[in-house]
Amino acid sequence: MAFQPLSRHVINVIARMAAQRAIQEQLRDQGVRVSLVPMRQIREQADIYLSLHPELFDFARERAQRMADEDELRKARRRKLRDPLVTPDASPPVT
Repeated sequence: MAFQPLSRHVINVIARMAAQRAIQEQLRDQGVRVSLVPMRQIREQADIYLSLHPELFDFARERAQRMADEDELRKARRRKLRDPLVTPDASPPVT
């Protein structure tokens, strides 16, 4: 597979989502209904959580690489299944 650099944006989004999930899990463990907590508050707590747990960026980088590898495999399978384009042979001139 060809190396493709991962976007920082993708890594940041995955890390932030993991932090938000961790905060939601903490809230559930405290008996709080997550659906009643404003998303803004969850995001703010997730930003703090992310600054305290930089290992989430390593997790996000690995996850993004796995996603890119899976996407490359999916594309390769699709190319394999696709019928090759065949141009018709030129017919000999009629004399």
